[in-house]
Formats: sequence, C-alpha cells, structure tokens
Amino acid sequence: MPSHRPSLHRKSLAACAAVLGGLLIAGAAQAQDKTFELKLAHWVPPSHPLQKALEEWGASVEKASGGTIKSKVYPSQQLGKAFDHYDMARDGIADLTYINPGYQPGRFPIIGAGELPFLVTNAKGGSQALDAWYRKYAAAEMKDVKFCLAFMHDPGTFHAKAKKIMVPGDIKGMKIRPAHATMASFVTQLGGTNVQSSAPEVRDILEKGVAEAVTFPWGSVPLFGIDKVTKYHIDAPLYATTFAFVFNPAVYNQMSPAQKKVIDDHCTNEWALKVAGPWADFEHAGVQKLKSDPAHEVYPLSAEQLAEWKKAAEPLEKTWADNVRKAGGDPVAIMKELKDSLARHNAAY
Repeated sequence: MPSHRPSLHRKSLAACAAVLGGLLIAGAAQAQDKTFELKLAHWVPPSHPLQKALEEWGASVEKASGGTIKSKVYPSQQLGKAFDHYDMARDGIADLTYINPGYQPGRFPIIGAGELPFLVTNAKGGSQALDAWYRKYAAAEMKDVKFCLAFMHDPGTFHAKAKKIMVPGDIKGMKIRPAHATMASFVTQLGGTNVQSSAPEVRDILEKGVAEAVTFPWGSVPLFGIDKVTKYHIDAPLYATTFAFVFNPAVYNQMSPAQKKVIDDHCTNEWALKVAGPWADFEHAGVQKLKSDPAHEVYPLSAEQLAEWKKAAEPLEKTWADNVRKAGGDPVAIMKELKDSLARHNAAY
C-alpha cells in the first residue's frame, strides 16, 4: 500500500497544478481584456431620473467586467440632438444611447404600437411588457445597432396653456406639440396643427405662442418648466411613449466573450424594469404635484367623453397596421402579442 502514496501524491499535485493553471489562464484572459470607456448619451437634464438609471447601469457593468468596461454619462444633448441619438449609436458618436423611436416617423413602425392611445395603464408593467414583446422584432427593425432594452414612461396627457381640452373636437384649430409620430397623426386627424420640437424645447415654444398645448408625461411638466406656461391638464392616461437603449455594434464586436456577456446581462427584461421603475414613480408623482398647485386645473373626463376619445383614436391603429404591413409584418399577430404581453404584466388598458 505505501508504494501507491507517491503516485497519489503526484496525481494530487498534478490536479492542483491543472486547477491553478486554469485559474491563471482565466486570470490572464481577463487581464488581457481591452479596457473600454463607454460614452452613454441622453438628451434630458441631469436632474431627470434617467441620469441616475444610466449611471447605475454603467456602474453595474464596470463591476461585473472587473473594471474593464467603464463609462461616463453625457446628458442634455451634449453629444448630439435628441432626434439623432439612434444614428449616434450606429455611427459610434456614443456607445449606448437613449432613443425615442417616435422622433423619426415611419422609421420604426413595429415599436410604434406602444405609442397608440388607450393601450397602457402604467409604466412598470408596460415597460416589461413592451421589452419582452419587442425583442422578437428589434434585430430586424433596429438592425444598425445592438438593441439593449425597451421601456416607456408613465402615461401622459394633454397640457394646455389657455383653454380646457375636454373632447376631441376641442383640438380643431389648435397648435400642439405632439410627443411622437402617433400623437402627431392624432392631432392632424382632429384638425389641429403639429409643432415639432424635442422635450427640452417645449417650454420655449409654449411661452412664445408657437404651440398652445403639449402631450407630455406628468412629472416632466415641472422638470422642463412647462408648468410655468400651462394651466389645464386632462386627468386620464391618454398615451405612452416608447424608448430604447441601443448599443454601438462595432464596440460590442471588439469586446471579449466575457465582456459581451456582461453587456448582454445588462440588456435584459429585468434591466428594462430597473430603468423604467424610478422614472415611472417620478412621472406618476407629478399628477398630485399639479393637482395641489392652485395655479393649475387638473380635471377628469366623464365616461362619455372618454368613450369619444377612444372612438376618435381608432383610425390610429389602422394607420399603424398599414405601416407594419408595408414593412412586411403581420399587424394582427403583432398587436395580439403586445396586448397579451401587457395583460401578463398587468398593464393593459
């Protein structure tokens, strides 16, 4: 028996050496990973909840990558205009950008479903539902970038300067800044005139009388100073806006498999909720903030008025369906999938 001990000892040493060798190889591989300094770009103020969400996303990526993927957040259109953020990610001006697909009418027809009025009741479930549903279509519709995640803000409404908007007929003759392409179509359909501008420019166009009303989420009304130039607000979840984080594919392709996994692990449905959650709470709190301000009138719609709005919005879904069909999609199946996803996440209207 004793004669076997040296053999066992040698085997044990060999096993230890193999494990140690494996660890050294893994360590060397990580040590050889290129260091990336990501530029994360958005176009809202640094006081917006999205700033913190992007900072937390970047910090989590840095930690998970062992410090090889660092990042810096560039708010307030520092790297480019709000409308350009998708192309900025495509072209490498920024590495991860926050985009509003509705800022470019007709370019992203499928995700436009999330903009339709009277579809979504809340942003938390709505964001998870939107993200889970859109992943199937993102690679084709946003093929110039690496899709990371999708989300939405808490439902917004009409905020007007000088007159109460009660029924669809009240829009006729008004100049309105719409949130996105779908709301722009709605305004046109109802006889209003659209005034295009990015969110940071809204206060200015209202102040100058270029626009008379805006569709906007609640908490962002005071954030962008729009409460200083509006008075009347419909208390109903009228519409939501879809957003996405998209990644520069060239930078992603330069990463090691381990680094790619870190990015992939931060482009998930769970992260869609992490990004959307604090913002949803912030926007929702804006309802009460404006209600408690005597300078503002926040008013509900009657059941009859709400029914009138829903009826008026029906052609928008047909337009969306036509656009999806032109892009080669099946709008009936796509809409059913979205509504099923919203129901699963307790966010259906």
